[in-house]
Amino acid sequence: MGRMGTTTANDTYTAKLLDGPLEGKTVAATFLESGDPQARIVLPANDRGKKYVYRRNGEISEFADGTGAPGAVDYRYLGAEFE
Repeated sequence: MGRMGTTTANDTYTAKLLDGPLEGKTVAATFLESGDPQARIVLPANDRGKKYVYRRNGEISEFADGTGAPGAVDYRYLGAEFE
C-alpha cells in the first residue's frame, strides 16, 4: 500500500540486499510516484554493461520514525542483465 501524499526525488529508503553477489550491502532507493518501494532494483556490476537485478522480497524491515513510511525494504537477487 502506498504512502499518503506526494513524493519527491529526496524521498528515499534503504534497500537491503539479502543474497546474491551484493549480499549484506545496502543502497539508497527512491520511492515510486505512488509512494511505494520499487518492485525491483537494477545495479551496475561493471563498466561493460553487466547489471545485477534484485526484486523486492515483500518484507519491510524498518519503518521511518513518525511517518509510517518504509525506512528499509528487503530485496532478493533475481539475476544479471547484460547490455
